[in-house]
Amino acid sequence: MFLLAHLSDVHLAPLPTPNFKELLSKRGLGYLNWLRKRRAIHRADALAAIVADLKAQQPDHIAVTGDLVNLSLSNEFTLARAWLEALGTPDHATVVPGNHDCYVRAAADHAVRDWGDYMRGDNGETFPFVRQHGGVALIGLSTALPTLPLAATGRLGEEQLNLLGKVLAALKQTFRVVLLHHPPVGGNRFRRLTDASTLREVLRRHGAELVLHGHLHESSLVWLSGPREGIPCIGAPSASGSPDYKDDPAGYNLFEIDGEPGAWHCQMIARGMSRADGTIGELSRQLLTG
Repeated sequence: MFLLAHLSDVHLAPLPTPNFKELLSKRGLGYLNWLRKRRAIHRADALAAIVADLKAQQPDHIAVTGDLVNLSLSNEFTLARAWLEALGTPDHATVVPGNHDCYVRAAADHAVRDWGDYMRGDNGETFPFVRQHGGVALIGLSTALPTLPLAATGRLGEEQLNLLGKVLAALKQTFRVVLLHHPPVGGNRFRRLTDASTLREVLRRHGAELVLHGHLHESSLVWLSGPREGIPCIGAPSASGSPDYKDDPAGYNLFEIDGEPGAWHCQMIARGMSRADGTIGELSRQLLTG
């Protein structure tokens, strides 16, 4: 059995103090939002407790689907690299970027520059990249791009989508796990994946066994159309979410993957923080395939 852990929307806190020049952009509004609201939502203690619980489960691999930082400040990327190294080595953890990891054009390449070892395939390729662990193939996509103030949309683009179809076809004998930040369904016009319909069509034609995403800061399960059967599409809550806020409290998911082509078995175990007392434990179990 292969045990995969999925956490998302880390939003590392506390936020380093930005300099004046850094605030002369979209970051200025983002910083005001951080001071007004988000610093109370994303808590370092909640994230530390989630990571400790995750490590206690001894997963074979950890997938992180973006938003490690908040405003794409230069110092944030360095701190995030240190956090990743404490989470696991590049062969034990895989990362795809989120919109906050590409908050402004000036920082568009910082995630790949600083976390590249975690966002590279077995053959050194970038998005889409493939990391195989026995019969499980992790396929990393990037939906991150700089956007205007108040927008948090994502896009894959034609080249990445075309390559994804070829990758999925070539890996059809493996348990294919697609990783991206923005969900293939849902989100309002300012937060959506703009080419989600094209992605869903690629998945419908070529299939996948599991799609994992973040972005919405809530636990979710949506079934996407596949060539023969539905594809479970799972959203994770923020890994640092406060239990005092309206979004789902901090949590993550585990996936027990076993079997063989045509007879895969996958069970999801949701673990997270209790609103009542802040303790972390199992929330639910659900058989996805098998």
